[in-house]
Amino acid sequence: MARPIKETPILFGEDARRFEERMKEKRRETSEQRAKRLKDYELAITNNVAGVTTAIIILLIIGALSGIWMISGVVPTLIYYGMQIIHPSFFLTSTCIICVLISVMTGSSWTTIATIGIALMGIGKAQGFEEGWIAGAIISGAYFGDKVSPLSETTILAASVTDTPLFRHIRYMMITTSPSLVITLVIFTVMGFACETSGTEQIAEFTASLNARFHITPWLLIVPVVTGILIARKVPSIITLFLSTLLAATFAIIFQPELLHEISGNNDLFEGT
Repeated sequence: MARPIKETPILFGEDARRFEERMKEKRRETSEQRAKRLKDYELAITNNVAGVTTAIIILLIIGALSGIWMISGVVPTLIYYGMQIIHPSFFLTSTCIICVLISVMTGSSWTTIATIGIALMGIGKAQGFEEGWIAGAIISGAYFGDKVSPLSETTILAASVTDTPLFRHIRYMMITTSPSLVITLVIFTVMGFACETSGTEQIAEFTASLNARFHITPWLLIVPVVTGILIARKVPSIITLFLSTLLAATFAIIFQPELLHEISGNNDLFEGT
């Protein structure tokens, strides 16, 4: 059993008295000793900053990745084609799996919940599912994907500050997260068959609105496919994020010029001000 703070030797007793006496002693040091001490402080600060620099850079790139995947139409395309294969009986299970895949690809649970999660919530309600079950499927998949994604800022930060190889960190997390996901999918599958569902007209309406807003094409799936290949080949996270962002930006110019014009408020995307 832990002792109260007031009884610990460093704060109470003989050790505390000796510590106080030493603190009162005036310590004399030569200019060389002082210079060495300051140099040690500087080296320690440099090493600490260098240890988190990679994580900071990745955090910045992830912000660009999330936005450009949406603007380029990659996320809407994933939603569009994902909706085509969802059956009401497997809606909850499919929702969880889709959120897992997108969260692994983007490395962000919040991005997944704020994009496809909103869409899946509307479709699930139209099919007759309760909001609690839909939200549970969305959040379960999004957070599982976020925890095991090499692109996740929290996963990268945890590996960086503990000086642990990223994929070793992910491998050990899978020991506890994989069984929980399997149990979750079984529960959602059972509830999918137990709940009474309505028609799938909402799916057709939503996919039509996506198609009207974005240029949906299978070519946009190249971005998540390339990202998945880079992840599978264990390419460094910064390189993976940068290439994925660059590729998505290129596809945004090619496939979503009207949306870019609308965002920029200019008819000519490359026209100077």
